[in-house]
Order: sequence, then C-alpha cells, then structure tokens
Amino acid sequence: MVDDKATAPVPAERTERGEHQVVRELTIDDLVTSLDMGLRDFKSAPRIGLFFGGIYAIGGIAIVGLIVYFGMPYLGYPLAMGFALIAPFICAGTYEVSRRRERGAEVTWSNILGAVWRRRGKDLGWLALVSAFTLIIWVDFAVFLFLLFYGLHIPSIPELVVSIFTTTQGSAFAVIGNAAGAVIAFFVFSITVVSVPMLTDRDVDFITAMTTSVRCVIANPRVMVAWAALIGFLLGLSILSGFIGLFVILPVLGHASWHLYRRVACP
Repeated sequence: MVDDKATAPVPAERTERGEHQVVRELTIDDLVTSLDMGLRDFKSAPRIGLFFGGIYAIGGIAIVGLIVYFGMPYLGYPLAMGFALIAPFICAGTYEVSRRRERGAEVTWSNILGAVWRRRGKDLGWLALVSAFTLIIWVDFAVFLFLLFYGLHIPSIPELVVSIFTTTQGSAFAVIGNAAGAVIAFFVFSITVVSVPMLTDRDVDFITAMTTSVRCVIANPRVMVAWAALIGFLLGLSILSGFIGLFVILPVLGHASWHLYRRVACP
C-alpha cells in the first residue's frame, strides 16, 4: 500500500507576501551545528548531492575551457568569483532534501527534481536575474580594470602572475581588483545567503527575501563574515582540486545553508 503522506508534495510554509520577517541572532556554534547537520543530510541522500555537485563542477570545467580557448586569462579570477556567486541557486535541490528530511517526508529523485523545476521561475527567477546582473557588472569592471593597467597587451597566465608579485603595476592591479571583487561578492552573498533557501521554503516575494537576507547579515556580521569566508575557502580548495571536490563540498554547503537559514530567519 502506498503511503499518501510520504509521496505527497511538502507544502511551503504559509507566509503573507511582504510580511516583515523575524531575524534571530546567531553564534559560531550555530554555524558548526549547521555544518554538522548539513553533512548528515548529504550522507542521507548522497547520490542527489553528488548530482548537484557534479552539475556545478562541470560548469566550472566549462568556464576554464572557454577561458583557455579564447585566450583571456584576465577573466579567470572574476569568472571564478562569479562562479562562486551562483552556488546558492545550484544548491536549490539540496535545500529541498533538507526541507523534506526536516518534515519527515520522503526524499526521492522525482520529489527533489520536481520541486526544483516548479520553483525555477517567479521570485526565485527575479533574484537570479539580480545576481546575474551584478555578475555582469563585475566582469565588465574587471575588464575595464585590466585595460586600465595593462592596455591592449594580454599577458599569459605566467606573465600575469609574475607581474602581480614583482611589479608595482601588477600589485596595484591585484589589490584594487581583489578589493572591488570582495565588495561585490559580499553584496551578492548578503542578498542570497538567506533569500534563496527562503524562496524555496516560503510564500514570500523576492524583495522581502532579499531584505530579510541583508537584515540577517547586518544582525550577525561576525557569523556571516565567517560563513562567507568558509564558503570561499572551501570552494577555492575545490577549484584547486580540479573541481573534483565540488561533488561533495557543494551539497554539504547547500544543506548547511538551509539549516543556517532555519536558525536565523524562521518563525
């Protein structure tokens, strides 16, 4: 006999659209606990996690291939940063796994992929558009910055690295580029860290989700900066591993992000 409760979709939490969302204070212990729960969620459905991690890894390999093919090494760093900024959207499937496990519902391929497909548009789509627009601005700025320092001469990757570490021009390029990239990256992190899992979970508009996410970051600067730094560090290590590490790192971070959201912005 089929259990109707197990196979039925898990409804999103009912919330009035535009309603002011409650924001809680976090501690580093909340971060550690969220990571532990995220690892448990990954272990409970490893194939689903590996699937979404694999999509992200293949995307990274494709970006590197395009950079090498078109001979544009100066776009490597901004695109790598932009690559990290789209992670919350790729993690939508892992949010659904954690969401269903939290509610004691069945976790199957059809349930997870169906939920991701249903939420591909509307407010989540608008949020993705905002993030994509920010990424475009960042890449355009990176190109402008490169032309400002190096003109039309395009150095090879080894030449660019040597220039950064041995010349004033290269050092200034690296400092300004990193500072600008950090500001843009933290802006996107601030508007997505809570908003993306919230939009997969609750009936809120994307403006409310974004403002709630920013409020969560403002209310918990130490924890959120630590979380952003940890995400950047782990994704960086995964990229250095030839993107192989993303198969596990991405889903674990996705599950952990869900649990962090549930701790900071849920009634």
